[in-house]
Amino acid sequence: MSLDTATVRRVASLARLRVEEADLPRLEAELNGILGWIEQLQAVDTQGVEPMAGGGAEALRMREDRVTDGGIQEKVLANAPDRADAFFAVPKVVE
Repeated sequence: MSLDTATVRRVASLARLRVEEADLPRLEAELNGILGWIEQLQAVDTQGVEPMAGGGAEALRMREDRVTDGGIQEKVLANAPDRADAFFAVPKVVE
């Protein structure tokens, strides 16, 4: 896949990047180089190759997904400059 100047200009616009006209050819060459690397990576046969990171399903222990308060409320509030019961106390701000 190869990008032309109009496509590079559109990509920059979508990314909300201001690119000077003089910089468009350089940016076009860089993006085309990156797309060339991606095409090379897609051509590599990875059939049967185990992932090097992330382990497998047996390495990841699943835990129950539940909401808790963390059980460390006193530790969290220990350094609070001011507290009201179990909450941080902050000055009232009214404008």
